[in-house]
Amino acid sequence: MKKAEATRLNILQKSFELIYARGYQNASIDDILATTQVTKGAFYYHFKNKDEMGLAIINELMKPALTESFIEPLRNIENPLEAIYNLMYHLLIKNKFMRVEFGCPASNFTQEMTPWNAEFSIALNEITQEWIKMITTVIENGKKSGHIRNDIDAKQVTYFVMSGYWGIRNFGKLENSKKVYSSYLKELKMYLNTLK
Repeated sequence: MKKAEATRLNILQKSFELIYARGYQNASIDDILATTQVTKGAFYYHFKNKDEMGLAIINELMKPALTESFIEPLRNIENPLEAIYNLMYHLLIKNKFMRVEFGCPASNFTQEMTPWNAEFSIALNEITQEWIKMITTVIENGKKSGHIRNDIDAKQVTYFVMSGYWGIRNFGKLENSKKVYSSYLKELKMYLNTLK
């Protein structure tokens, strides 16, 4: 990797960590410079402004990471209901990157930035739509394989499961505890069992 590429990647990674902990609007350019230990000139060599850097974080760091964590575990599965539950369990309990006190980075960006920045909205919606499509496909395939009842509306289930995940992440942030995740996971398991 060339020095310029390494510097750019360092800016993105360190800025992401700062933004994940503080929020996008609370992370100033000066904070980013101090965290990344690059000069203002180096920052502006790679990015026209903070928003261009923010979009690069979404597109170059978050999309691949979220694809790996949220979508890939649902590929080539046998039992869709078990796979959905196991995914949520892993994301909430086992995932070492997402910290309870900071919540879900995609959800945080969505809540903080979509009212103010159309480009962020588009980029974040692309991530969300991929997840919606994957869960919906898994449920539809579950109907075909007989794991899920035919009368189930796959999109409706998808929205319900995803909104529960994003919501419980916020409760986890408020309480700074994973204890609330247990309640969600118990209820999720009972709900998924009603789809058989």
